[in-house]
Amino acid sequence: MSIRWDPILVREVARELSRRVGGSRVRGFLLDPGPRNLLVYGREWTLALELHPTAGYLQLLPPRDPPQSAHTFASRLRSIEATPDDRILTLGLQKIRGRGSSLDLVVELVGNRWNALAVERETGTIRHVLVPRQRGPEPRLSGVAYAPPRARHRGGVREPLSLDEWTELLLPLPAEERRSSLLRNVAYTSSINVPALLGRAAEEDAGRVVEEHLRQGWELWCELRVLDSPRPALLPDPRGPQPYPYPIPLPAEVEGRIVITESLLDAFGRARVEAAPDRPSVFVPSTLVRELEGAIERVERRMRGLQRELEEAPDPVPLRRTGDLLLARFEEIRRGAEEVAVVDFEGEEVRIPLDPALAPHENAERYYDRAARAERAKARLPGMIRKEERRLQEYREMRGALKEERVTPEEVRRKADLTGRPDRGRAGSGGDVQTLPYRRYRSSGGLEIRVGRGARRNDDLTFRHSDPNDVWLHARHAAGAHVILRWTGEGSPPSRDLAEAAVLAAVHSEARTSGSVPVDWTRRKYVRKPRKAPPGSVIPDRVQTLFAEPSAAMEKRLRVG
Repeated sequence: MSIRWDPILVREVARELSRRVGGSRVRGFLLDPGPRNLLVYGREWTLALELHPTAGYLQLLPPRDPPQSAHTFASRLRSIEATPDDRILTLGLQKIRGRGSSLDLVVELVGNRWNALAVERETGTIRHVLVPRQRGPEPRLSGVAYAPPRARHRGGVREPLSLDEWTELLLPLPAEERRSSLLRNVAYTSSINVPALLGRAAEEDAGRVVEEHLRQGWELWCELRVLDSPRPALLPDPRGPQPYPYPIPLPAEVEGRIVITESLLDAFGRARVEAAPDRPSVFVPSTLVRELEGAIERVERRMRGLQRELEEAPDPVPLRRTGDLLLARFEEIRRGAEEVAVVDFEGEEVRIPLDPALAPHENAERYYDRAARAERAKARLPGMIRKEERRLQEYREMRGALKEERVTPEEVRRKADLTGRPDRGRAGSGGDVQTLPYRRYRSSGGLEIRVGRGARRNDDLTFRHSDPNDVWLHARHAAGAHVILRWTGEGSPPSRDLAEAAVLAAVHSEARTSGSVPVDWTRRKYVRKPRKAPPGSVIPDRVQTLFAEPSAAMEKRLRVG
């Protein structure tokens, strides 16, 4: 079950976070696409937003060191703002030192397309995105200009509606249409608060009772619109506990279940514990969770196969008796027959299938072999099944301990034999995997750079671990690594990021001792591999060339891990 967000909840979360962490120092942030988490690492706290459609939780946790996959960004949390009458939360990160633009971390909590983006404040360009989206009027891709979701332009944002305006909007309508009219025309209304704003006016068409309920709803709306004195609470909801900054009136049968909390953050924490007690910690690497889930699935599949093999194993006793019978009636069996009818040891006629290519005694031996295999299977398989059951139990316990952080990722990898098992998901999206065919770097602008680990690995990097619109680089006229600069925007990538990728191509080539190295670059989709070409040999088209000076110091500075 997930949390519902509305403009009032977003606004009050922004206010509470501003009071608690506004102005403090930030070390970096992580957009983890596996569980769809945004983690902001402060010096004295860690802010976690779980943006998966089944979550929506917000947590302010003790400080943690940013992982290697995080974007290091020494800054100050200059502002935390909510867009009026919308579900957009913006965390302004003011860069403290070094060159480059400050960033806005934009959290979109609109509809079912929750997302988080890092946007350059000066240029409005998206630098990083949690969930890339290419289609639609507002693409969410690195390198494109950020366009916020369309505003709804509902009444009551700048100035409150009067009681007469409220009544004139709703009273003439049939009761069943008032809800949609309120949501469509009045600011700060949502599916969370509309039942309380309408009361019985949502059920009755006219009368003094309806007018009184409309007046009460207007008074509640006026209070929620500014909410000078918030009273955070957990509201009962069929989807799960709902944090809200005010205990809005509910039907009598559920109103007694409203829980007043110390803060909105406390309400979110309680909701997460109550509705999602098994949800893993936001600090657990998503790639490791997937690897462990894969290991559990493999053990379960192996167990099913062993159990099926045990169930299908034939009874060895009849097989051995058939072999005995074939030898005892040896003279009655004609070679080349596919079947023989003989009298068994109890005096009854039985029909025995034969292999016509085998002699009678060889057919008997075949039945003896099948009996021996069946005996071995019935003796061996129960022990193997018990071993897999113990392994499965161990992995499941390990999964629970991992989600609760009672075991380190290193212990899980060692105990579950996951070390070096490549992630089958999108490479580079989470924790590092040592057997990837490339080394990882990150440019000063935050773009990922991948450098091949040798000729055979170059092919793997270029054609299996990159996207068609990524930038491909290679030192001209020199053996060396293929380099991929991750880039999904239109046109050329930022010149500084491209130059740094070229330096890496020069460093990882045989021309690394030269003063200046020509480096070719093009889009990866213009790189092709001829038939029967040796490993690492490709033909690039639409090539452009720039010159790079090999720098070991830069290579070390950009290296991830």
